[in-house]
Amino acid sequence: MCGIVGYIGHREAYPIVLKGLKRLEYRGYDSAGIALYDGDEMKLSKTKGKVVDLEKRLESEITTNGTVGIGHTRWATHGVPNDVNSHPHYSNSGNLVIIHNGIIENYEPLRQELINRGYSFTSETDTEVLVNLIEDVKTKENVKLGKAVQIALNQTVGAYAIAVFDKNKPDEIVVARLGSPLAIGVGEEEFFIASDASPFIEYTNNAIYLEDGEMAVVRKKKGVKVRKIQDDSLVDPYVQELKMNLEQIEKGGYDHFMLKEIYEQPNAIKDTYRGRMRVEEGIIKMAGIDDHIDKFLNARRILIIACGTSWHAGLVGEYIFEDLARIPVEVEYASEFRYRNPVIYEDDVVIAISQSGETADTMAAIKLAKERGAFVFGICNVVGSSISRETHAGAYTHAGPEIGVASTKAFTTQITVLTLIALQMAKKKGVISTSDFFMHLQELERIPEKVEKALEASDHIKEVAEIYKEASNCLYLGRGFNFPVALEGALKLKEISYIHAEGYPAAEMKHGPIALIDEQMPVIVIATKKGHYEKVVSNIQEIKSRKGKIIGIVTEGDVTVKNLADHVIEIPETMESMTPLLTTIPLQLLSYYIAVMLGKNVDQPRNLAKSVTVE
Repeated sequence: MCGIVGYIGHREAYPIVLKGLKRLEYRGYDSAGIALYDGDEMKLSKTKGKVVDLEKRLESEITTNGTVGIGHTRWATHGVPNDVNSHPHYSNSGNLVIIHNGIIENYEPLRQELINRGYSFTSETDTEVLVNLIEDVKTKENVKLGKAVQIALNQTVGAYAIAVFDKNKPDEIVVARLGSPLAIGVGEEEFFIASDASPFIEYTNNAIYLEDGEMAVVRKKKGVKVRKIQDDSLVDPYVQELKMNLEQIEKGGYDHFMLKEIYEQPNAIKDTYRGRMRVEEGIIKMAGIDDHIDKFLNARRILIIACGTSWHAGLVGEYIFEDLARIPVEVEYASEFRYRNPVIYEDDVVIAISQSGETADTMAAIKLAKERGAFVFGICNVVGSSISRETHAGAYTHAGPEIGVASTKAFTTQITVLTLIALQMAKKKGVISTSDFFMHLQELERIPEKVEKALEASDHIKEVAEIYKEASNCLYLGRGFNFPVALEGALKLKEISYIHAEGYPAAEMKHGPIALIDEQMPVIVIATKKGHYEKVVSNIQEIKSRKGKIIGIVTEGDVTVKNLADHVIEIPETMESMTPLLTTIPLQLLSYYIAVMLGKNVDQPRNLAKSVTVE
């Protein structure tokens, strides 16, 4: 949610900041703005809408000269999306300008106190309160900007990532974070500031990721000085070498990032198990597991915490862990887990899953689990993210940057990691035979080519999408390992096409949802040969008797469902625990094509954000 970009150095700031904002559009936003220092004044332009709208306004409103600039894409929290509430925000004097991600929870009493001191406000935002609080501290205490920011932030409650500029000190930008990510790209006498590394990857592959509760003064000549916000103590920053490249964050000839990422899944799955799974030797090597194997083997249970698509991957993980490793698993929404006083034992293993590694609810749930003494293992995609630093151990999915807001390759690579962990545990516990373990490794190695095969049904799926693009409701049904896939398929359709959809266990249909079924209701049924096939066939017959339209996801060569369904989409055969890696592919494509046909913004659906960094 929201995106921060900043530059200070020897280049023209405008093209860097503008391009950076475009790179952060995937995070979700409703307005955008830029402030540029031209050597004399800070020039500001902002607007409700997209970065392209801002670009048009900039051409007529301000000059784009100068080597210092900050930019922002806003996802509204305090105050409706409009030009006034958009960032950046000036202080009353006009000397300070700020951009801010997050929420200042005590902004209202701070606002009232500042009004009593003579400050006025033009926006409804907590951000304008913060910049004036910083100015008030700076004036009253007669301190430099960095110290004023540190004092002011110790008076706030909430979460933030900020960048502040003082036109009277044009050689520096002050940044800080608590709960929202912030990275500093380190170049030769130039520095880049961003919510993640994508805005500056073409300029430098060196970055400092601020930890929670840290701030930094970034100066053109003197470099970066990092301090703790709470006590002002100095921190020795760790400069990390980035692994992503520019090609990974470009569309590469595809119409949308989502489609590109759907087609990247064979390689993403392969990259996730590469180096960890040695089929010929019959072993799995994962440092995060191997170094803490006793924690896993002696676990009373596994708690999986996640949100959205990652929660669905966790549900698949529940089936996999219980089936292969024979250990009880509970899957929790991170947002509920953190607020309901959960029972957590010291011998629990908590697995936190997040594509971005920055999800606010998941971060809070991790901290709660650690406070209660549990061992916390993280699964995320972004190297250096907050979750990767906050957990005791973990594993990266190696999916590469996922730009589309609707997760695709995150889901399949998360399931891949969970499968590897479950197999490793099953082997160490002695609850899987050597031959069965080896068969699972062989089959997982074949999954990427089977995903490629599933993608070959793209043209047929497009034809099905054309028929049902005007549907106002859809049901998704699955059983066993594929019930979570039904949930995920419904979520994808809702996210990008705005069509109402629900996922259910197939057997639950007659406990309520069957009342919705008529000739206008498309029902997508995952009916692979593995698992409870006959039961699913019976469910299909119940739907057909009520004139529902059936789209069946079936195993290659299926005849029974083909004779019952209005349409079938085939996937290659695989063992039951790995069917979710294949059955999700046609559901992703179906949602994608329906959304495109309806003219929706597939990569940036309304109201959604890629990384949910506020509650």
